[in-house]
Amino acid sequence: MSVIKEHSDNAGPLQRYLAEHMTPLNPHLVKLRDASLQDANHFMLSACDEMNFLQMLLTTLGAKKTLDIGVYTGYSALAAALVLPPDGKVIACDVTDKWVNKYGRPVWQEAGVESKIDLRIAPATETLQALINGGEAGTFDYAFIDADKPNYPNYYELALQLLRVGGILVVDNALWGGRVLGDEDAMDSDTRAINELNKRASSDPRVHASLLNVGDGVLFCRRVK
Repeated sequence: MSVIKEHSDNAGPLQRYLAEHMTPLNPHLVKLRDASLQDANHFMLSACDEMNFLQMLLTTLGAKKTLDIGVYTGYSALAAALVLPPDGKVIACDVTDKWVNKYGRPVWQEAGVESKIDLRIAPATETLQALINGGEAGTFDYAFIDADKPNYPNYYELALQLLRVGGILVVDNALWGGRVLGDEDAMDSDTRAINELNKRASSDPRVHASLLNVGDGVLFCRRVK
């Protein structure tokens, strides 16, 4: 989810500059982004500069097996699938396929990557735990979390178990519009969960954590053990 609307009428000059001075997004990704921005819930869409960077990260990592936790229209899943090798896979977790069926799936098909995306409709904690129970712990290269905020700490723990050593976990909305800077006692449940995760990751010996001011804030965690 992003608080930045790069392609909207009120996009600031800095956001427009960012969009204009990076390798252009794949046309299918642009098509899905533009369609998603027409939806009433488009505030849940990740920033385009963030997706551009994550695609480069996936390519550099040589990722083949990935998680997408929080799918919305399927934009972040598409971004990953477009740069994965032919045998790559995105396990996409959400509680509904409402927006995917309306916006994402037709573009996935048009882009020729639908077969790479395994959409699982269930609470993501259940899907992730089932993967662990099925013996897939330590086998994923990458995980992207952009879902319901109170569950962020739970998603972090489960996704970290599924990542291989050297794998990358990415958490969106890590700055939450700056609300993480407020009084902890006055934080709502969303902000409190994000703040808790940022603190946990910064002192977690299992990861090298880096919190960057990209989009609405992105927490990068490389599993080191």
